[in-house]
Amino acid sequence: MDGILNDEEKNRTEVMKVEVDSSSEKDQVQQPSPISRFLETLRGYEDALDRKLGVEAHSIERKLPDQRNPFYARKSSQLTLFAFWAGCCTNLSTFVMGFLGWELGLSLKQNILVIVFGSIAGASITSWCATMGPPTGLRQVSICRYSLGWYPSKAIAILNVFQMIGWCASTAITGGQALSAFADNKVGTGVGVVICCVASLVFSLLGLKAVYQFMKYAWVVFVAIFLVILGETARFGDLASPPSVVGATGSGAALNLFSIMYGAGACCAGYASDYYVEYPVNIPKVKIFLMTFLGLCLSTWVCAIPGAIVASALPNNPEWMAQYDAGIGFLVQEIVYPYGFAKVILFLLMFTAIGVNGASMYSAGLSVQQASRFLAVIPRFIWTLLCFAAIIVLSLAGSDQLQVFLQDFLSMLGYYATAVFVCLLIEHYVFRRGSFHNYKLEAWNTPAMLPIGYAGGLAFVCGIIGAVLGMSTTWYTGVAAKLIGDLGGDIGNELCFLFTLAVYIPARFVERQLVGR
Repeated sequence: MDGILNDEEKNRTEVMKVEVDSSSEKDQVQQPSPISRFLETLRGYEDALDRKLGVEAHSIERKLPDQRNPFYARKSSQLTLFAFWAGCCTNLSTFVMGFLGWELGLSLKQNILVIVFGSIAGASITSWCATMGPPTGLRQVSICRYSLGWYPSKAIAILNVFQMIGWCASTAITGGQALSAFADNKVGTGVGVVICCVASLVFSLLGLKAVYQFMKYAWVVFVAIFLVILGETARFGDLASPPSVVGATGSGAALNLFSIMYGAGACCAGYASDYYVEYPVNIPKVKIFLMTFLGLCLSTWVCAIPGAIVASALPNNPEWMAQYDAGIGFLVQEIVYPYGFAKVILFLLMFTAIGVNGASMYSAGLSVQQASRFLAVIPRFIWTLLCFAAIIVLSLAGSDQLQVFLQDFLSMLGYYATAVFVCLLIEHYVFRRGSFHNYKLEAWNTPAMLPIGYAGGLAFVCGIIGAVLGMSTTWYTGVAAKLIGDLGGDIGNELCFLFTLAVYIPARFVERQLVGR
C-alpha cells in the first residue's frame, strides 16, 4: 500500500512487533506467538472480505473526511437515514409495547398519550447523539471518551453490548412467533428464533452498507403492514372503558409506561453515531437530527398505537384473547382478514426482526472492540458471532415471558442512556463551547490526551444511583418509586438526569483544573 500504514494497520503491527535483545551479540528477532499468528490470519480473512464485499474491516477507526465512502454523500443515501430508523423500529416488538399500557391498567387514551410523548422524549436524546457522528467521524463510545473519560467509556461499551443483545432477543422472539404462526405451529417459536437470528447475522457480517440497502426499501413494506393492521382493528378500540388504576396508583402506572417508551427511544444514545461516521462532515446537524427523530417517532407510533388499540379490545373479544395467550403471531393471524392475507403478513413480519437485529449485531461487535485495545485486535466478525450465540440463548430462554422481558428490559435501557446524554451534552456546550474544533479528534485513541474519567465516572455512578432509587420493575422497586401509589412509579430517568447533571458540572470543572484535560 505504497508504504503507508493506516491506523488500523498500525494496531495490527503491534500484535507482531519485533523486540531486540541487546544483551546478545547478534540481534535476535522474537517470533510472534501462536495467538498473534492466529489473529493475523483472521484479520487477513476479514481484509479479504472487506475488499470483496465491503464488510468494514477497519470499522472502529476514525473516518477522516477524505476516507469516507462516496455512497453516503448522495442525497438518496442521506434520505436513507429516515428509512434506516423507520425500518429498525417498525417490528412486532414495538407492536407488543403498545400492550403494556393495558397490562398496567391504563385506558386507551392514556396509553396512546404516553406512547406519543414517551417516544418523543427518548427519540430526542438518540437524535442529538447521532449528530456527533459526521463532524467527528467517530463511533459513539469513542466520542464518550472526551466527556466520560477513557476508562468509564469502556463501561458504556460493555453496557451497549448487553443492551443490544437484549433488544435483539426481544425482536427475535416476536419474529420467531410470527414464523411459528405462519407455519400453523408446525415450526416452533425456538426454530423461528434461530432462523431470524441467522438471517440477521448475514446482514451484520456484510456491514452497515448492506443494512442500509435493505432498510432503504423494506421500511415501506413494514410500515404498510402495520397500517393495514391499524385499518383492520381501529374500529374495535375501546375508548369508553376507564382505567383500572386511578389516583396516585394510576400516575405510577403512567410513569412506568413513560419510562418504557422513553427507554425504547433513548436506548440507542450509546451507539447512535456509529451509523453516521461515513456521512459528509458538512451535512447539516438539523438534517441528521430530524431524519433520526422522525424515523424513530413515526415508526414507533405506527406500531405501538395499533398495539394499544388491539390490547384495549382484548377483554371484549374472547377469540382475540385466546390467540393473544397463544402468541403474538397467532393474534395477528386472528385480527387480519382474510386468512390468506394474514399468512402473507406473518411471513413479512418475520423480516422486521432481520433489519434491526442486523444493525444491532453490527454495533455490538464495534462496542466490544472499543471496550479494550486487546479486544480491538480480534476481528469484528468474531465478536458478532459470539453476540449471535448469546442472542439465541437469551431468546430461547425468554420466549415464554415476552411481556415481562420487555417491561423490565426497556425501562432499564433509558437509565444509562440518560447519564451518557447528560455528560455528552454538558461537555459539548459548556466545556467545549459547542464547537468540534475544541476536540482533539486525532487523539481519540490516545489515553494520555483524553480525560481520565474522574468527573465522568463519578457523575455516571451517581446517575445510576439515582436511577436505582427511582426505578420500578417487576423484580425491584426503588425507595423513591415506592412513594408513588400502591404499585410504585418509575422516576429513575428523571433522578438519573438530575444526579448526573448536579455532579458532572462541578466535577468536570475540577478535573480540568487539576488534570488539564
